[in-house]
Amino acid sequence: METRVTDNPAQSRYEIFTTVEAAPGTSTGPVAPPLRATELVGFAEYFVSGDEVAFTHTEIDPKFGGRGLGGRLARAALDGVRERGLAVLPYCSFVKDWIAKHPEYTDLVPEDRRAAFGL
Repeated sequence: METRVTDNPAQSRYEIFTTVEAAPGTSTGPVAPPLRATELVGFAEYFVSGDEVAFTHTEIDPKFGGRGLGGRLARAALDGVRERGLAVLPYCSFVKDWIAKHPEYTDLVPEDRRAAFGL
């Protein structure tokens, strides 16, 4: 499964897309390859204030659950914030829990705010 994560500032969210194969029998001819489509499968909403990005909600389409897509989304979103030199406020429980499991991202949360997030 091919995935990509993009920042969609107009919607204030990072989005994860995956390329999915069409159902068998939906190709365009006897020798045509299966159809492929890119589908939005989840997002991580955020709010930017000054030099901080507050993550407020993360969602993965249930039909794509259990495939690690939430983790890929969190990692890419946090890497994007790091590249911009901003701090993270993980109000979203998924992002907070993901940071807790990946301590190499704890430095993104301001030190004086970590205890409030249980980090």
